[in-house]
This record gives sequence, structure tokens and C-alpha cells, in this order.
Amino acid sequence: MTTRITMNISLPETMRAWVEARVSTGAYANASDYVRDLIRHDQETHKEEFDPDTLAALREGLSDVMAGRARPAEKVFLRLEERYDAE
Repeated sequence: MTTRITMNISLPETMRAWVEARVSTGAYANASDYVRDLIRHDQETHKEEFDPDTLAALREGLSDVMAGRARPAEKVFLRLEERYDAE
């Protein structure tokens, strides 16, 4: 089972009324259910931005650059141009 924590948020009155209206339609059990649905939708919309594998690869690449284990892009591009010009 997922551990749940409490998070308090502040809303303007108009947003609070909106949430309560959405809950009153029966579409959501309570305000927390509504907020969780919004977060799930946002996660789905932006999941590629926060893909753990992509972030890990980016961190690894940055670590390689910082440790001097990378080649300047100009050298890589020149090598590729030479290779494909020869073909």
C-alpha cells in the first residue's frame, strides 16, 4: 500500500468553490481525489520530461563531460563529415 502524506495548499476562493463544485457533481469523492486526478493528468502529459531513464542518461553524460570523458562536438562532426564524404 502506498504511504499517504498530508499536503496543505492555499487557494483563492474562486478555485476552492470550483473544486467543491466538481466534487458535488459526484465526479470526485472529495477535494483530494480531484487534486490527485489533476496531478495524474499532468504527470501523463509531461511524463517524457521526467522519464527516469532519460534523466539518468543525462546525468551520466554530464558526469562524463565534467570528468573529461567527452569529445568536443566539432571534432565529432568533422569525423562524421569525413567519413560520409568518403562514401
